[in-house]
Amino acid sequence: MTQLLDGNLLAKEIKNKICKIIEKKILKKHKRIPHLGIILTGNNSSSITYVNNKIKECENIGIKSSLIHLPINTSEKELLEKIKGMNQNPHIDGFIVQLPLEKHLNQDKIILSINPKKDVDGFHPENFGKMALDMKAFFPATALGILTLLEKYKIQISGKYTVIIGRSRIVGRPISILMSRKNNPGNSTVTLTHSKTPNIEFYTKQADIIIVAVGIPGFLKGKMIKKGSIVIDVGIHSHEKKILGDVDFYSVYGKASYLTPVPGGVGPMTRVMLIKNTLIAALNNR
Repeated sequence: MTQLLDGNLLAKEIKNKICKIIEKKILKKHKRIPHLGIILTGNNSSSITYVNNKIKECENIGIKSSLIHLPINTSEKELLEKIKGMNQNPHIDGFIVQLPLEKHLNQDKIILSINPKKDVDGFHPENFGKMALDMKAFFPATALGILTLLEKYKIQISGKYTVIIGRSRIVGRPISILMSRKNNPGNSTVTLTHSKTPNIEFYTKQADIIIVAVGIPGFLKGKMIKKGSIVIDVGIHSHEKKILGDVDFYSVYGKASYLTPVPGGVGPMTRVMLIKNTLIAALNNR
């Protein structure tokens, strides 16, 4: 029997805790409400959906948000000016630049321009490096959401073999670091694979935990896993009015012991972790 890991339910619990902290530490002390800034470029439909969902989450929790939506032909200089403005704005506690960016924009240069103290996405090299060294930092929201989900359902990570499919700086690389760190949760033995890994089933069939963030709908099939494994699906794709993940849900369901649904698994956890990082940034700024 497969148990679904309900990200919606857990995210709701965390949002309630965040609301209580805001009430106790900010509103009762008559301090400024936390404020998340968002910079979005272009007209990528997925990015627009993500941003709109983040804004709704802010409204639901009682955090202020500001969106700067720039046209697709925005120059790098113009984008850097907007980032500079958010870096210098004392009323913005943390902000994100929604990825991916248009091809004419240098993503590394853009990320480096963000003040690490306001980098609530956790992508700046300073935060990423501190995370890798087990130092206090902003962790990438999706990776942090996955860890929190595993912890909530009391899924044992220590001593387990984890296979990660996907090597992006947003999910694959950070979660590989967090799963293998000498900490709790952590202490898993990790293999990082990707779409170019030959004979990927060799690894997935041995895995106790599989985290799939490869960006290919239905990539992980039931025949690729062993019975009782734990499967975390990070992918999200729109296909013929349906939302699909990177896992072939129906062939994996019944074989895995735990499985995240899409939607309703990792997605809501990513959004609430971004809000949590914003609250932390706000409290740090106080």
